[in-house]
Amino acid sequence: MTHWYTADPHFGHDSIIPNARRPFRDTGHMEAVLIERLWEKVGPDDDLWIVGDFAFGPKAKDEDWLLAIFGQLPGARRHLVVGNHDGPLTQALPWDSVSWLAEVDDPASEKPVTLCHYPMMTWNHARKGALHLFGHVHGNWQGSENAVNAGVDAWDFYPVTVQEAARRAKGLPVNRHWRDVEPRASRS
Repeated sequence: MTHWYTADPHFGHDSIIPNARRPFRDTGHMEAVLIERLWEKVGPDDDLWIVGDFAFGPKAKDEDWLLAIFGQLPGARRHLVVGNHDGPLTQALPWDSVSWLAEVDDPASEKPVTLCHYPMMTWNHARKGALHLFGHVHGNWQGSENAVNAGVDAWDFYPVTVQEAARRAKGLPVNRHWRDVEPRASRS
């Protein structure tokens, strides 16, 4: 079993294509590519974590449409970490869990992985090298050496494993405010 993480698919959101400069003709094309890329990675025994903004726009207010998109997601278990665009209908989908913040015991990581749709300054076990995965900022910021953007715009529209995120984190700069919030933190 593998845990896969992604954020900000924005299923149904027409304006996200120009706003985030996504290379799709329309939302139908975007949705097809996003679903295809999830299925390329996420296996039948895996966990899929959507770190916010599953769907948005008029379609996201249509329960049947939401269920149809949700029904196309791969994985044995599907989890939502609520983002700013995840309304009551999205949260009511048959997720295995719904939370605003999650601390995941990922078997591929020695430390828990903290998930929040929004980038955070610090989190549980941050001083001990625990990784934080977030979304919300689309492709505008990759993150820092301890917090990585898991958004589709930052990963060529694929989900990511904690190992892939940790490898990327090693090449990212230290958050310039890290010493302000975690002055005794040792670098991992």
